[in-house]
Amino acid sequence: MTQQKAKPIMAARGSTLRCKGWKQETILRMLENNLENAEDASRLTVYGGIGKAARNWESYDAIVESLKNLENNETLAIQSGMPVAVFKTHRLAPRVVMANSNVIKADWPKFYDLSAQNLTAFASYTAGPWQYIGSQGVIEGTFETLALVADRHFDGKLKGRIFFTAGLGGMGRSQPLAMSMHGGVSVTVEVRQQSIVDRLASGYADVQAASLQDAIDMAECAKREGRALSIVVQGNMVDALEQALDCGWKPDIVTEMCPCHDPFALIPCGLTLEQAAALLETDRDAYMAASRQSMIRIVRAMTRLQAAGSIVFEYGTFVRKEAVDAGMSKEEAFAYPGCIAEYVRPLFFLGRGPFRWTCVSGEVSDQTRLDDLALEMFKDDTLVTRWITTSRHRLPVEGLPARICFLGFGQRRAFGLAVNALVRSGELAGPVAFSRDNLDTGSIANPAFETENMLDGSDAISDWPYLNALLNVSAMADLVAIQSNGTMGISAHTGVTMIADGSEEADLRLDACLTTDAGIGVVRHAQAGYPMAKTVSMGEGPLTDNAIQIPLWWSPQATQYRA
Repeated sequence: MTQQKAKPIMAARGSTLRCKGWKQETILRMLENNLENAEDASRLTVYGGIGKAARNWESYDAIVESLKNLENNETLAIQSGMPVAVFKTHRLAPRVVMANSNVIKADWPKFYDLSAQNLTAFASYTAGPWQYIGSQGVIEGTFETLALVADRHFDGKLKGRIFFTAGLGGMGRSQPLAMSMHGGVSVTVEVRQQSIVDRLASGYADVQAASLQDAIDMAECAKREGRALSIVVQGNMVDALEQALDCGWKPDIVTEMCPCHDPFALIPCGLTLEQAAALLETDRDAYMAASRQSMIRIVRAMTRLQAAGSIVFEYGTFVRKEAVDAGMSKEEAFAYPGCIAEYVRPLFFLGRGPFRWTCVSGEVSDQTRLDDLALEMFKDDTLVTRWITTSRHRLPVEGLPARICFLGFGQRRAFGLAVNALVRSGELAGPVAFSRDNLDTGSIANPAFETENMLDGSDAISDWPYLNALLNVSAMADLVAIQSNGTMGISAHTGVTMIADGSEEADLRLDACLTTDAGIGVVRHAQAGYPMAKTVSMGEGPLTDNAIQIPLWWSPQATQYRA
């Protein structure tokens, strides 16, 4: 049974140190901020149903005490959410290193058994390495993905378009708001009525429909009138997809954000929440079978909607991979694309990705100043200016003030050094922590989604995130994590935190790590044969930086580097 703690966790604010340095204090506040924004902080679950900030409350308390007592020449080692050692290293070493959820030849039953034995915990992406900033991170990811879909298919505009999807959990709640920010219409299916109530109350969605047919009627009316409207409806996405097909409805864009990454978190079609909980308790194998049958039906319905003319993509739920594990052929399961391979990957050629900064002072004025700084420094960058100007007026502050923005290689380094100068001058009230999603240009390998269909066939090569982590340690990052999502095939990804505390030492660290972290992603895509990444890696093209020196030569005929 998972331990629970009733006392809420809030991130510390202000200038008072509890630790022996601002790096340790900042990392501690990032951990606390994870839980301030958590889906279920009483169980240490940050998001995704099982993504945890620490293995259990005993481990959490030990991590807190370790960070408070950590010297400026020591490094804390974390193994899947549990502190295991403090080593004397040196002042330029990371203060924290961690390995999370790395299990050889795991399947879900094995992973859950190991977790029950207190040997591991599921870190997800930013939950385990303490880099979650609330819903904003996935809102921007959804906003930018929809923008790329609009650019490809709808002349850059989503006004008068309908987005049909599912899931209003910690990640999925981004979807209706992101579509509304584009001026479009959304219909989102959610199985849990309480989640619908919460999202309506917090402004993530506008209205609940009584049935899917009512939702369709409302959506089509808003589409004709050119109104932005986010509609939610209670139900199971399997039923909703099949009903949409039966009535001949053709939404413009279709995806889902159901928790398919964990078959034990998905509610199988035909079961109430109570029935699902009872089945999971009494017959885990039967639950797995029912869950995967639901996923097969989702994939088949999505494929049929694509054939009918809707724009369909997977949004990182791994439903296609789970359908293959359930017995569906890969050809059938992967008949529609993932959004990374289809839309987002060209951003990675430029080193662009979900870069983020957190103001550990807790002062909203620091966030406002950094929004202004980004607009000043990158005023000619449409992607940056569109997002910053939209998000600063539409998104609430969740926990410590933070912002995410798709900055590219070169931009990150320049911005980080400029921020450190503002901290040093006293223009900001406190330090700033830089991090990113683990789904970034060079930080992940997963052939089922993020690295599917690489140009050179290197989908399953997981050397790249390991190189990312090794380089970031070499570049003196303050926290480095290397982790897996347990059972998603060959999956490896890294997390990193870099801290601007105003010191000259921070200049040194930021200069190095804000180069290596995105730079290895540019090199990874250049190595795969993408011409724009090759151009950027050689110091040419947009968003470039001259800090990569590649002792290799390019063979256009072979579309690869050769020694």
